[in-house]
Amino acid sequence: MKKSNEEIKKMLEDHEKRISKLEALGEPSIEEQKKPSEKKKLSVKEFLKEKKPKGYTRIALAIGFYLEKFERLSSFNAKDLENGFIAAKEKSPKNFNDTANMNVKNGHMMEYKSEKDGRKAWVLTRSGEDYVESGFKKEKR
Repeated sequence: MKKSNEEIKKMLEDHEKRISKLEALGEPSIEEQKKPSEKKKLSVKEFLKEKKPKGYTRIALAIGFYLEKFERLSSFNAKDLENGFIAAKEKSPKNFNDTANMNVKNGHMMEYKSEKDGRKAWVLTRSGEDYVESGFKKEKR
């Protein structure tokens, strides 16, 4: 059964309306998906400049926060912290395990349930996250 020009025109208009509604939902078009992202990823160096941590313990905490939130690591180890200090061009502590353990003592980190790459691993605690997000303001106890 052959469709008339009017029927075809009506179908095209209906399709155009449906497509417009879908585009309005916020899904990027194929052309938009092909465009390179305008937003550059925040580097660990930029993150530390923003948060301004002072001292090895706070810098390590901020790097741990960065690794969890921006790099999406489920845990991090001493090597990850060392790489963060290097990437941020910060002077490194002599012992990354001691630095992380100071954060554990302060309640800002805790030991992770399993090792990462054969090394002890840590995650931030909720209070550790809050401490970094607050710009290292004193905690209310």
